[in-house]
Amino acid sequence: MSAESAPRAPRPIKLRPIAIGLFGLGVIVLIGGIAKFIAGGLGTGAALAFAGVLLFALSFIRLPMIAEKEQPLSLVEKVTGVFYEPARVFRNLREHPHWAGAFVIIGLLTAIYSFSFVQRITPERIVEHTVEKVAEMGPPFAPPPERLEAMKTTQLQSLKNPVERVGSVARAFVGLFVVSTILAALSLLGILAFGGRINFWQALAVTVYSLLPVVAIQKLLGLAILYLKAPEDLHPILNQETTLQDNLGILFSPANHPVLFVIASFIGLTSFYGLWLRAKGLHYGATKASKGAGWGVAITLWVLVLILATIFTALFPSFIS
Repeated sequence: MSAESAPRAPRPIKLRPIAIGLFGLGVIVLIGGIAKFIAGGLGTGAALAFAGVLLFALSFIRLPMIAEKEQPLSLVEKVTGVFYEPARVFRNLREHPHWAGAFVIIGLLTAIYSFSFVQRITPERIVEHTVEKVAEMGPPFAPPPERLEAMKTTQLQSLKNPVERVGSVARAFVGLFVVSTILAALSLLGILAFGGRINFWQALAVTVYSLLPVVAIQKLLGLAILYLKAPEDLHPILNQETTLQDNLGILFSPANHPVLFVIASFIGLTSFYGLWLRAKGLHYGATKASKGAGWGVAITLWVLVLILATIFTALFPSFIS
């Protein structure tokens, strides 16, 4: 059979109705926000519409063309297996790059922790701290006092209004999806640069499933610590992602050494666990990638995120003090 007549891999067209539904819902919420009968509708509607457009565009990327050697694992098998037999899960994802189930679990865990954190710390304390740190930034970054007061009122409303809380969860899901696609695209480029071959959907599945165990550990243990510690002992900004402290950041004061604190925070058990999972996932989940390529891409992404976090901290150190 000639190359021209060889069958081509299918596109994930099942995503298109979901994408169209997201876009339509986003437009409705956006209109509701403009008309001021849906609180926070502008941001939420724009985010949902963008997610719909992005998902529709991604549906044109073809799935990997690989001869199937095994049946796809169930969601339960993959979610549990990625903890104790990740190689088997990532090999299965190479042939069947299904990622949506794990993505929803990550989003739900994140939403549950975020809701619990706000309830435990209280919206007033979170907003007071945030506005105070914005004011400390000084010109040209800090807005005038009247705008700071308006910001305080708006943020308090968004943390107390049930509709806006739902909107914030929706925006968090969209943000997670965008970050996941960016990491998947960078992983694809990295594997190609190292001489391997990987499909975008394989890279996305690896990205999501290598993130799942880390998020589960951070959020579930973080929830336990959240209710075991006194609220005044928790930081309104630093602990928004998790209260778990399993890294060298505990050796530095964020107020006195913010940059060193952030760098040290990347050196920890869950951080290295996630690094190992990503490297293993890229090796087994790609169409073709050596162990060295998997580790090379995983370390490169880890260093890139570290650099971005360090730059942000150097520019705005007061936020973590």
